[in-house]
Amino acid sequence: MPHVVVINDASVARGGATGLALLSARMLRMRGHRVTYICGDGGDDGALAAQGVQVVALGGTALLKRGKFHAARRGLYDAAKRDGLARAIAEIDGPDTVYHLHGWAQILSPSVFDALAPVAAHTFLHAHDYFLACPNGAYFDYQRREECARVPMSASCLATNCDRRSRAQKTWRSMRQMQVRRGLAGRDWAGVLQIHPGMRDSLARGGLPEAAIRTVRNPVERWSETRIPAETNRRLAYVGRLEVGKGVALLCEAARRAGLPLRVIGSAENRKELTRAYPEVEFAGWTPRDEIAAAVADCRALVMPSRFAEPFGLVGAEASLSGLPVAISRAALLAPDVVAAGLGTAVDVSGPDSLARDLLAFMDRPDDEIEAMSRAGFAGEGLIAQTPGAWIDQLSGLYDAALAAAR
Repeated sequence: MPHVVVINDASVARGGATGLALLSARMLRMRGHRVTYICGDGGDDGALAAQGVQVVALGGTALLKRGKFHAARRGLYDAAKRDGLARAIAEIDGPDTVYHLHGWAQILSPSVFDALAPVAAHTFLHAHDYFLACPNGAYFDYQRREECARVPMSASCLATNCDRRSRAQKTWRSMRQMQVRRGLAGRDWAGVLQIHPGMRDSLARGGLPEAAIRTVRNPVERWSETRIPAETNRRLAYVGRLEVGKGVALLCEAARRAGLPLRVIGSAENRKELTRAYPEVEFAGWTPRDEIAAAVADCRALVMPSRFAEPFGLVGAEASLSGLPVAISRAALLAPDVVAAGLGTAVDVSGPDSLARDLLAFMDRPDDEIEAMSRAGFAGEGLIAQTPGAWIDQLSGLYDAALAAAR
């Protein structure tokens, strides 16, 4: 049975990638694997160790918590993290050891690829987003607020200020992407794991070898063990981060124009302008996962208004499994899956009027149609993700195959 080494920036989940890295460590250990969790930060509160997972903490901090100069320099290439990871690998590596890299962009930096080079044939790289291929990680022009079809690191890409913050930040991200490309090149990685088949072309456009790309759909667990009776409700919900590109401001304006009640669940600490501009919107703030079911129990649909091609959208799958239909951006990779499975509708996010029109049309659908979507989602029909158990089965199969091929 393989010894699995899970590598990730953080040891405490505040985002999707870390949550999945931790889930895999716990579930693999429960199945009898020896598991080591190498994190870029200072480690967790002992929860992993209590479950039998060995934790190796490299003692770093997230870029946004460092001084600007230190963050800029170490974010491009952190030699200390490279050396720390290399030492850990030297101590724990063996013929049955496999490595799985999740998040690296916030603490570990592209230096991790050099540390993993000697064990590349046993190493899987998880593409939770597009940072392995695209400088800003989203194939989205945040300045123009439109999807980007440029070839990453081409002259056109480098000349375009697409970053959400500034031109200087785009230059820095491009320099970091050079380090990513150098670190990935010429090494026979066990595989690049995409979370949706629609990511393949974009990852390949960024220089990743198509032959190495495998699809591993994310695991999903429902918010509610009883079906949310969406057909009896009249409120819209948004759940997630309120960052630019997610379309939250667009949704607030569309809801206002359509005269639809909206509840936004997610921290608004950095978006005070939204709470001031839309006093009629209920901003519920950050909500623990085990309280989300109650927070959306009176909602008719979850809206995912992202302006860029989100590769997955965990909350959409969680909502659907709880019985909440999904109104998802046409730009999202999951949109065709949601529509084909009868779990919701695709909406036009090109502007507030088009979104308001589509949301009104959806909310006005007969209750029996909404109920059918709710019941289909709750029953797991046309499943747009997979169960945690099936996810671990797939990962285990990939690990076994990589070790067999390397022998």
